[in-house]
Amino acid sequence: QLRPTPARIRETLFNWLSPVIDGARCLDLYAGSGALGVEALSRGAADVTFVESDIVSARLLQQNLARLGSKSKVYTMDARRFVRQVGGKWDIVFLDPPYRHGMLQQILRFLHEHDCLAKQALIYIESERELDDLKLPPDWHYLKQKKAGQIKYYLASNNSE
Repeated sequence: QLRPTPARIRETLFNWLSPVIDGARCLDLYAGSGALGVEALSRGAADVTFVESDIVSARLLQQNLARLGSKSKVYTMDARRFVRQVGGKWDIVFLDPPYRHGMLQQILRFLHEHDCLAKQALIYIESERELDDLKLPPDWHYLKQKKAGQIKYYLASNNSE
């Protein structure tokens, strides 16, 4: 079941990202409808790679991107497998995994271990709960956090400065 990030949260997120979105290489893991990645493209991101494990959602996303004239790639595979097998370097990563599946800790570790982040990359994390127990990889820290209804969302960076 898709649960797109609400418009007011997207607005706040992209206000946070406005100084760095133009020309950025983005990764939309757990893409679902692709709302975050499509918004990034509309705001000047150079490229967005979408990863969605559900084949129906991935096909719909690919069709929507084609209608928009985007050449962005959609990978139909598990996010962890994508990070291990395909990899790449991204300036901005959107992490909005299915709630209550405990995926955040592992995918954060995978992104760090597989060197998927550019220097001073930004990582958007969305969750249904506070992330007090989430251990960020070494040299990562939270830049911003906010709550909207039941949704908690965070912007983190891999820059230790």
